[in-house]
Amino acid sequence: MTRLKLPLDGACRCGRVKIRISAPPMITMACHCTGCQRMSGSAYSLSAAIPTEGFAVIEGEPVVAGASPEAGHHFCPDCMTWMFTRPQGLDFFVNVRPTMLDDISWYSPFVETYTSEKLAWATTPAKHSYEKFPPMEDFEPLMAGYAATIA
Repeated sequence: MTRLKLPLDGACRCGRVKIRISAPPMITMACHCTGCQRMSGSAYSLSAAIPTEGFAVIEGEPVVAGASPEAGHHFCPDCMTWMFTRPQGLDFFVNVRPTMLDDISWYSPFVETYTSEKLAWATTPAKHSYEKFPPMEDFEPLMAGYAATIA
């Protein structure tokens, strides 16, 4: 794993929607829930929680789509790539799909969630695992722990 070099640009599969991150992630995660499996077409989804002020759409207009619009899943309107999530009521970060970024060599999930729904063969190098989603009181120490790994 290499160090993250900012700013870092990325795009959807067709390249019509482009994004930029200019702040390091607060935490990185892999989610094994069946919803993420279905949306990503994979064993889990990956995310990097980027502070809101460190995230920008620099080209194109993503659309909110998915089974639950209040979840704030943003997609390219052309290729329908799931690019990022802006969860309602949590305005301080944007959950970016790190595979949208031009360089992902720095990425590794620090936390994995919904291991109760994971595929039996799916593994990650995450240091912390939760059967469901971590309780809110766990996030501050988790974010501090993640920050220490990238310092």
